[in-house]
Amino acid sequence: MNYIRTGLLLAGLTALFGVVGMMIGGQQGMIIALLFAGAMNVFAYWNSDAMLLRMRSARQVDDRTAPELVSMVRELSQNAGLPMPKVYVVENPQPNAFATGRNPENAAVAATTGLLKLLDRNEIAGVMAHELAHVKNRDTLTMTITATIAGAISALANFAMFAGIFGGHRNDNNNPLGGFGMILVAILAPLGAMLVQMAISRTREYQADKMGAEICGHPLWLASALNKLDKGVHTIPNQDAERNPATAHMYIANPLSGKGMDSLFSTHPDMANRIARLKAMTVPVTDQTVDQPAHSGPWQTQSRNQNTRRQRRRPWN
Repeated sequence: MNYIRTGLLLAGLTALFGVVGMMIGGQQGMIIALLFAGAMNVFAYWNSDAMLLRMRSARQVDDRTAPELVSMVRELSQNAGLPMPKVYVVENPQPNAFATGRNPENAAVAATTGLLKLLDRNEIAGVMAHELAHVKNRDTLTMTITATIAGAISALANFAMFAGIFGGHRNDNNNPLGGFGMILVAILAPLGAMLVQMAISRTREYQADKMGAEICGHPLWLASALNKLDKGVHTIPNQDAERNPATAHMYIANPLSGKGMDSLFSTHPDMANRIARLKAMTVPVTDQTVDQPAHSGPWQTQSRNQNTRRQRRRPWN
């Protein structure tokens, strides 16, 4: 059902793009707009991952530079039945993470230095499992296309605003709207695109939380991480994301949450709801195992003492 809903929302976003083009330039404008959207999607399909990583100044790490983090992602990838993605670290104090790539064979996962400093090993594993769930579900491609179309709608809206102000008096048969109508389109079209983008992102986040908990085998690991991330993003601003808010939906936690107005149009579900859903996946049993989740993770064979010692270590050391 989530996939059907996502498909319908994407179709609606593309249709909105065409409608805006038609309202600005008639039938010819709609065709040009749809062709433009198609060209942008093709470009985004092949180049979005490299562009996003370059925008965030991400550096790739390997078994030599971050052995524990890379080993963790490798084990989780095997659990998920995925090829090993590239692993990146972003120099940013805000605790956050994201995934990108057009398909599982060309995927990348990235964590900020703020996340690696804030979370323990189990919580980092929960976050990486969440990002791998996005890769497995091909959400990285879906959300990139969504951002591309939404950005194109905003560009058309800016054009409509300019045309409405400076060219609204002209009688152009290709334009079914007057100057006031053009200005109205310039205001409502980006708002509609934003609402659709929010709906798609929230649907995919819930699904990635569920699958991520299954990949790592411990829903409480991810629940604990989300609790810390929710506090972290409100405390530490992400200047890179603030400069380019169109990519905010790619992160596990809304990087714009430090700004009061941004929360009014958040691309992420309420964090308390996400945590509650993850806790509901655990099975309450005896006191000895009350903190143990329903599924086993890739480090289940470790003793409690071994696991405690490893939690104190950081995977980028």
